[in-house]
Amino acid sequence: MNLETCNFKYKYEVHMHTAQSSACGKTDGKDYIAKFKELGYTGMIITDHFFRGNTRPSRSLPWSEYIDEFCKGYEIAREEGDKQGIKVLFGWEENQHGDEYLIYGPDKEWLKAHPEIKDADHIEYLKLIHEAGGLIVQAHPFRERDYLSDIYLHPFQCDAMEACNFGNPESQDILAYNFCTQRGINMTSGTDLHDVNVLERSCAGMLFEKPLETIFDYVNAVKTGKGYMPMIPDDRKVMTKETVNNLPMTLFDDNNHGRSVELKDLFARRG
Repeated sequence: MNLETCNFKYKYEVHMHTAQSSACGKTDGKDYIAKFKELGYTGMIITDHFFRGNTRPSRSLPWSEYIDEFCKGYEIAREEGDKQGIKVLFGWEENQHGDEYLIYGPDKEWLKAHPEIKDADHIEYLKLIHEAGGLIVQAHPFRERDYLSDIYLHPFQCDAMEACNFGNPESQDILAYNFCTQRGINMTSGTDLHDVNVLERSCAGMLFEKPLETIFDYVNAVKTGKGYMPMIPDDRKVMTKETVNNLPMTLFDDNNHGRSVELKDLFARRG
């Protein structure tokens, strides 16, 4: 991907949550639209927390009803976006034993037709998404939080990694950016937005050569690594000897076999 010569003028947010569908969301889907338009965005992809994550709809609902409730944040945002000329597309974020994935491609009807996804193990889940032509992005791969005990890195199981996430401290994005750069992994960048009031201070997002008409325009761009540029500030790129992590890390190979690693195993040279 030649980031220097392409004309990237269409800006999208690709990792965000609504109050309707994510338990941690603070802003209703429709209330994002005016601010996105004011700041010059072309569109957004709603990625609310799904069944195994911090979802708002009750997991005790029948599957079809759960999906209806889950999609409300996206649908309300899309309706308002259509009125104001902001493209709103659909995705979701799923938790798998602590590591999280952004899923793009399958839609509401696909979810209703595949209730088995709520019980699928790690590999079967990702297989179902790939069989549907979907895109799998490992979200904030080096994130450290008090609710996390380990970092699990899956460069072969996903199609790309989120190298910049505004919800992360700079050091965690620095690790993600360099991990992807050294291995040739396609990168994305998102705000992980929960509250419209912090959007203007965000440093993340994606720029595209052409507008995204469907979610598969996004899927194809990220899978091929062409026609887009992740917005990653310079202060989230440069690794030094002071760039550290604190949680145990496991790196998974192409057979999904994990081995314990340290930073010296992942990055031969630092600063």
